[in-house]
Amino acid sequence: MRLFSFKTSPAAPDAGDDDLSVLRLIRSRRVGPATFHRLVAEHGSARAALQALPDIARQAGVQDYAPCPEAVAVAELKAGHKAGARLIRCDSPDYPALLRDIPDAPPVIWLKGCADALRRPGLAVIGARNASSLGLRMARGMAGALAAEGITVIAGLARGIDTAAHEASLRSGTVAVMAGGIDVIYPQENRVLASMICDRGCLITEQPPGTVPVARHFPARNRIISGLAHGVVVVEAALKSGSLITARDALDQGREVMAVPGHPVDGRAGGCNQLIRDGAVLVRSAEDVIAALPDLQQSLARVTGAGDPPQGLTSGSDATPEAGVTQSRTNPETSAPAAIDRDGPATPPDRTGAPLRATPAQIEATVLDRLSPAPLDEDVLIRDCGLGAAALAPVLLRLELSGKIARMAGGRVALSG
Repeated sequence: MRLFSFKTSPAAPDAGDDDLSVLRLIRSRRVGPATFHRLVAEHGSARAALQALPDIARQAGVQDYAPCPEAVAVAELKAGHKAGARLIRCDSPDYPALLRDIPDAPPVIWLKGCADALRRPGLAVIGARNASSLGLRMARGMAGALAAEGITVIAGLARGIDTAAHEASLRSGTVAVMAGGIDVIYPQENRVLASMICDRGCLITEQPPGTVPVARHFPARNRIISGLAHGVVVVEAALKSGSLITARDALDQGREVMAVPGHPVDGRAGGCNQLIRDGAVLVRSAEDVIAALPDLQQSLARVTGAGDPPQGLTSGSDATPEAGVTQSRTNPETSAPAAIDRDGPATPPDRTGAPLRATPAQIEATVLDRLSPAPLDEDVLIRDCGLGAAALAPVLLRLELSGKIARMAGGRVALSG
C-alpha cells in the first residue's frame, strides 16, 4: 500500500532542501518515487513534506505513522561514502537529464566511479543471462562499435549479454545499473568487472548501501536502464524475460526499442522475434541502431562538435552477427582488448565458460548453453567455453552421438533440430 498509487511528474526538491531531508522522505514507509514527487510538488520541499507526512498518513487511515528517522538517513550517507560512492539528488546538475524526465524518476541515486559516462548519449544493450555464443558475439560487436562512436553503453551487470556489453565498452566508459546497494555486487562473479567499470564509467543504484537485491528490485532497476538511454537494444531474450520488462518500460518512457532477430526455434530468441513482430526496429549492427535514432545522431554531433554522421559507420554496411560490425573502429570479434591501453585496466577473463575442474556433465551443459539452432564455428565455441580444443572434442563427439548437436561443413556445430 502506498500513500499515493498514481504516477505524477517529477518535482525537484527546492534549493533549501538537504540530502538528509530528501533521503528521509524517500526512505519513509510507503513512499515510493511517484509519491515522493507528488509530496514535494504539493508541499514545496522534502522538508515540508516530512512534517506533513504523519497527518497525511492519518487521513489515509494509517495510525502512528513516523517518517524515516534522521539517524537512518545519516547512517546511509556514511555507508555510501565509505563505499566510495556519492549521492546525487534529482535537483543536482549531475543527475542525468533523460532519467529526470521519466514519471517515476528516482529522487536519489548512488553513483560510484566516473560520472562523465552519464554526460554522453547512452544506449542500453541488454539480453539473456544464459546467452548463446552467437548472442554474446553480437553483444560484444555491437557494444564495442557503439562505444567507439562515443556512445555510453548501459546495462544491468547481469550474466550473459549484459556482461559482454560492459566488457566490450570498458574503453570508453560504461554504466552498470544495479538492483541492490552500491556496495553489493550481484552476481558476485562480476566483482572484478564492477571495479573496472568504475575506472572510466560508473555503477549507479537507487537502493541504499547494503541492500541485497531481491526479485522486486529488478523491475525497478530496469526502468532506470531504459530511462538513462536514448533507446534499448535487446540482443537475445526469451518470451518470459526481464529484458522484455525493460523494453516495455522503454516504450512507456518514449524510448525506441530495437531487437536483434534470432532463429525461430531458439527459445532464447523468442522474445526478440516477438518484439520485432510487435513493431520494434530490427537491427543487425551498430549502424542500424544509430540510423534508427535521429535524436541520438544529433546528440553525438553536439558532443563531437560535428554535424556529419559518426565517422566509423559508413552507409551501406550490411554487417551480420557472423561477420561482425566490420566498419567499426574496433574489432567486434573480441569482447575487449587484452589490455585496454598502456594506462588502462586489462579486460577481465571470460567468466561465462565452463567452471574450473568441471565435470563432463557440466562441460556438456555449458556447450549446450552456448549453442543454438544457428551454426557456430567451433573455434568461437572453444573461446566462449574457455576450453582447449582437445578438451572440447570428446564432449562434442558425445553430444553428436546422443543426437543433441549436429556437425556441419566448415567446422561448424549447432543444436539438433
